[in-house]
Amino acid sequence: MDRTVDVKGRRGFDELMADRRGIYDAPHYREQVEAIADAMVKALRRGNKILWMGNGGSAAEAQHMAAELSGRFLRDRPGLYSEALSVNTSTLTAIGNDFGYDAVFVRQIEAFARAGDVVVGMTTSGTSKNIVLALQEARKRGAVTVAFTGNGGGPAAGAADFALIGPNGYSALVQEVHQTFAHVVCDLVEQRIVFEF
Repeated sequence: MDRTVDVKGRRGFDELMADRRGIYDAPHYREQVEAIADAMVKALRRGNKILWMGNGGSAAEAQHMAAELSGRFLRDRPGLYSEALSVNTSTLTAIGNDFGYDAVFVRQIEAFARAGDVVVGMTTSGTSKNIVLALQEARKRGAVTVAFTGNGGGPAAGAADFALIGPNGYSALVQEVHQTFAHVVCDLVEQRIVFEF
């Protein structure tokens, strides 16, 4: 569903809520969420890790979701190996300075990602070059790649084993879908770990 709107014009509560109606109804979400959760559970049970990455608001989402798994979501359980690649400012600025911003995640994937890990890239446009390059490198290394994207998926979806593609429209709408379904993923992962199914 195309949600392209004039975001610079004056719009009230009703118009803002109209943007959000039906954004969670796409039938493909269920299949993708289940597949992503299954991949994460398999990785964690094998002793692998989950690495998250994003830019701007998506960096905040990546950090948020990494914390849901490494800390806890709703249930008491052991911590799960889940980390965001956007939180170490020394690493980001050193790589950005020495190699350019496009390399800030791919360089970390070279250092940290191993076969069997799950690498999650979050990009509302699907075109963030640093996310696409990192997903491609992760796939070469035998990691399972996941893209949370929007606006048709873009190259990020093509670099992912599993792609949860949000609506067409401005970043806030896509991020809201990402947050909702990433929370559902975290809940499913936690349940499957705790209740062993």
